[in-house]
Amino acid sequence: MQPFAKHKGLVATLDLVNVDTDQIIPKQFLKRIERTGYGQFLFYDWRFNEDGSLNPDFELNQPRFKAATILLTRANFGCGSSREHAPWALLDHGFRSILAPSFADIFYNNCFKNSLLPVRLSEEQVEELFGRARANLRYQLTIDLQSQTITDQLDLEYHFEVDSFHRECLLKGLDEIGLTLQYEDQIREYERRREEGARSQESEVRIQNN
Repeated sequence: MQPFAKHKGLVATLDLVNVDTDQIIPKQFLKRIERTGYGQFLFYDWRFNEDGSLNPDFELNQPRFKAATILLTRANFGCGSSREHAPWALLDHGFRSILAPSFADIFYNNCFKNSLLPVRLSEEQVEELFGRARANLRYQLTIDLQSQTITDQLDLEYHFEVDSFHRECLLKGLDEIGLTLQYEDQIREYERRREEGARSQESEVRIQNN
């Protein structure tokens, strides 16, 4: 898993509340078995017209947001079904962080498992960022997970909270498998002792039976 320590990137805005996972990655695209390749289907029903052409009315299709890596959006982002494909699609499209007043719990936790940093900010802070993004073409932010700060080049600085477990996992690029593999030597030693114990018990049973 890719670590996240400090990231500077272009901000794209999605001025919608209650964006659910079926809009983030529609269900017809969930048949792939890989974690990659979902970015092309991100927000598919909003990004594209029925004939497959780009929908010019969809906010993220604006040329100014091309190559954006930070998504600024509204409350309850990632609600709906618990599909992990949603953060896969966002990451594969190029996003590294999502800023919003609130997230659906399962989506929020899934982000940390997939190299994506979700940041909860107050409604007032999000509104300020929307204003700055609209007023400044190609608006950029720097997100520092070490110091838990968000800054821009216009003297803005916000502090955000993230629990220590999620923070350390993302800083080190560790998901559940990665966390487990840190103890690989101890696990092998435990398995070795367990096998030895099982063989010893079998020997004792054979002796008793004789």
